[in-house]
Amino acid sequence: MTVLEAPTPTREKRRPSNRQPWGSPATYFIAFVFIALCLGPVVYIILGGFRDNSQITNSPAGLPNPWNFDNYAEVLASPTFWQQVGNSAIAGIATTIGVVVLGLMASFILARYTFAGRGAMYSLFAAGLMFPMTVAITPLYILVRDLGLMNSLAGVILPQIAFGLPVTIIILVPFLKAIPDEIEEAASIDGTSRLGFFFRMVVPLSLPGVVTTGILAFVASWNSYLLPLFILSNQETYTLPLGVQAFASQYSVDTAKVLAFTSLSMIPALIFFTLFERRIVGGLTGAVKG
Repeated sequence: MTVLEAPTPTREKRRPSNRQPWGSPATYFIAFVFIALCLGPVVYIILGGFRDNSQITNSPAGLPNPWNFDNYAEVLASPTFWQQVGNSAIAGIATTIGVVVLGLMASFILARYTFAGRGAMYSLFAAGLMFPMTVAITPLYILVRDLGLMNSLAGVILPQIAFGLPVTIIILVPFLKAIPDEIEEAASIDGTSRLGFFFRMVVPLSLPGVVTTGILAFVASWNSYLLPLFILSNQETYTLPLGVQAFASQYSVDTAKVLAFTSLSMIPALIFFTLFERRIVGGLTGAVKG
């Protein structure tokens, strides 16, 4: 009697994978090209401030040789520059506070309450994303003039708050909708009023979205140019973008000093955006999940 032996299982040979462990080199090359295109002008402006006009004329794409710090020192010693920094900071902080406070309150109503016209109101704010300030600049100018807010930072802050609300509401409404109803019911049983629930529970739970909208509002206000151009005509109320234009017109011959002024005016926004980049991404991710 013969015993048949079971065939031993043979292991299939794994085919060598052609995939790179870190991805395709072409992807990194394309990403590097896009990063260079974005950062190239910024680096050129910053380095241009450390040069003099003769260096820029003889070698426009060269490095500073020798390094000249006088341009930055003169700009930093100018009281006009710091006055414009203060105006931009006041406009940015006031705009951020107005956008966050009003946007959070409006988002709370749209997300947690049911009433007639809620969908239409939310759609109206969403439509505001497709309505640029360029289209409304003439009516805004007439409105601000009739209100007597010309040549004042208030005439810039109020329209910026209005145009910052659509983005804020679109981001915050999903955060507030994601708060479980059981939390609100438990707070109501404990005797917490609606305002108490708003300040004690809603604000802390929506903090990532609040930080994101605040950063976006501040950076947009800091870089705003068109609205201040129409509203502000007194140099004492100029913000930094207008200050760059006025400085470039005044020192049109001194290109190196203009580059130094431009780089100093954009560095605060770059630093602010870089420090809170993860907050922005986290807030937008939470809004999409909500």
